[in-house]
Amino acid sequence: MIYLVTGGSGSGKSAYAEEKLCSLGNDNRIYLATMEVSDGEGRKRVERHRKLRDGKAFKTIEKEKNLKEIKIPKNSLVLLECMSNLLANEMYSPGGAGENAVREILEGIYHLNCQARELVVVSNEVFSDLPADREMQRYLSNLGEINRAIACQAVEVAEVVYGIPVFAKSIAAERKSLT
Repeated sequence: MIYLVTGGSGSGKSAYAEEKLCSLGNDNRIYLATMEVSDGEGRKRVERHRKLRDGKAFKTIEKEKNLKEIKIPKNSLVLLECMSNLLANEMYSPGGAGENAVREILEGIYHLNCQARELVVVSNEVFSDLPADREMQRYLSNLGEINRAIACQAVEVAEVVYGIPVFAKSIAAERKSLT
């Protein structure tokens, strides 16, 4: 099953996504890191996220692009952090999918979901401001397309605002409406 967690920068989405994944079981937890670290600021972010995961029994796999190449043990619990980094890597990095980034990422998500018991995907909510730059518009359009496609498949979609998950789609709400 897929869970989509979105939120703005500093919203608490990463902490919530880790909490969500940990609540789904103790089996083979995998943290799939997509950030290409290129400077000191990036290293600080990576270190902060590692500290957040400390003691939670995550195995970290660093994979900045080409999700279809990943092989994980069946029934793993996977946290993919973060879709916005993955998209930038696929669109702009050497060896990335370029113009085929959306298709490549969605195929990679499908590939992971077929292997994992649970897949929590973290993405950014970046659509509050309209960008003036044409290339940024293309990037945001692609991110929106990916988020919509994942949300359609997800059993739960939450946007984290000030550390509080606001559910756009929830298993509990759907079960409640059936009774």
